[in-house]
Amino acid sequence: MQYDLLLRGGRVIDPAQNLDGIHDVAIKDRRIAAVLPAIAPSSAKESVDVSGKLVLPGLIDTHGHVFQYVTGRFGLEADLCGVRSGVTCVVDQGGPSCMTLPAFRAYVVEDKYTRTLAFLSAYLVGGIEGHYYPSLYKPDCVDVEATVKSALENRDIVKGIKAHAELGGFARWGIEVIKLAAEIGRRANLPVYIHFGQLWPLPESGANGVDPDTILDQVVPLLKPGDILAHPFTRHPGGFVNREGKVHPIVKEALARGLKTDVGHGSHFSFRMARIALDAGIVPDTLGADMHGYNTSVPKPRGTPEAHPDQEHMFFGKTRFSLVSTMTSMLALGLTIEQVVPMVTSNPAKMLAMEGEIGTLKPGVDADVSVLHDERGAWTLSDNEGTRVRAGRVLRPYFCVRTGRRYESDASILPPLAVAA
Repeated sequence: MQYDLLLRGGRVIDPAQNLDGIHDVAIKDRRIAAVLPAIAPSSAKESVDVSGKLVLPGLIDTHGHVFQYVTGRFGLEADLCGVRSGVTCVVDQGGPSCMTLPAFRAYVVEDKYTRTLAFLSAYLVGGIEGHYYPSLYKPDCVDVEATVKSALENRDIVKGIKAHAELGGFARWGIEVIKLAAEIGRRANLPVYIHFGQLWPLPESGANGVDPDTILDQVVPLLKPGDILAHPFTRHPGGFVNREGKVHPIVKEALARGLKTDVGHGSHFSFRMARIALDAGIVPDTLGADMHGYNTSVPKPRGTPEAHPDQEHMFFGKTRFSLVSTMTSMLALGLTIEQVVPMVTSNPAKMLAMEGEIGTLKPGVDADVSVLHDERGAWTLSDNEGTRVRAGRVLRPYFCVRTGRRYESDASILPPLAVAA
């Protein structure tokens, strides 16, 4: 018995190795041992037939909110979004800060089966209650020195910095917070992940003369190659698509000089805006699910807010979805599986500066593998503004392997196979 586990007969897609075809994947001592067109079942202690399934490098969710309890209602349980949803790695976007990162390490990173990393919040308060209270995110609530120190001394789990460039914040404080976040990113030599699209309601004084269509123009010159523009498909003011229904010219300029885009699906996904952006040639690099306690069907902790103040954002909340569901959305928009798989495997690995460690099935790496059902039929998908599209293909997680151990896709947040339309 040469191997511990053998996955036989699936369609293996590994963009990092330019591999796409029917292959067997062998695992030994918690690492990938071999990927070959055929491996004898007798050579493994356990053999699993995955014919007709997609066998991918362990999926990487670049936009999670899994700082459970510490971030109140906002934070989900990491394994619910991770291994129990067919995902082997989740990146928490802005949940922990320099003050709360030790708790994140102890109670999430070291306590969960899912590989969990962080983009450290630029704000001292982190992502408490889903950025519920705007006053906690002003420039006075950013400590550049402390955040850089925290990031540098925790490089094994801190892979970037998170900040927000949106109308509610700009109306209150202008661009100062983004300048501070960009400084943190430069000094820590880490990518900065910038949320675009309105998040906070406007102050009582209104927009204070801020035109949402100027936010991108102000922010992009502050950013460096490798920084990430998030929510390209949001319908909210200040996103990639302006009020005239066209993609801002500066977006293509930004991408040409090395900035990246992440879908950040969740409450910021519009099929209508996606169609505009894709038709303009904006194909995202990575595909974060952006699940959290305000848009996902999970029990509400006692004493936490009934709803987020931005009702327009969260109106279609309380849904059941996963990173794999967002892959289906991309397919419904006309992208091919060959375009979508890199968004959740090799491209995130590059974003995290972990190429060759995750996002691949190269022999010798940790045995992180995601196996998906690939269903064909007729379904109707809906986004967070009620737009419906037809889909002829639906992906669903079957199981994943995380460092050699198998986890069934049994999360309560997974949607059932949609009823044929």
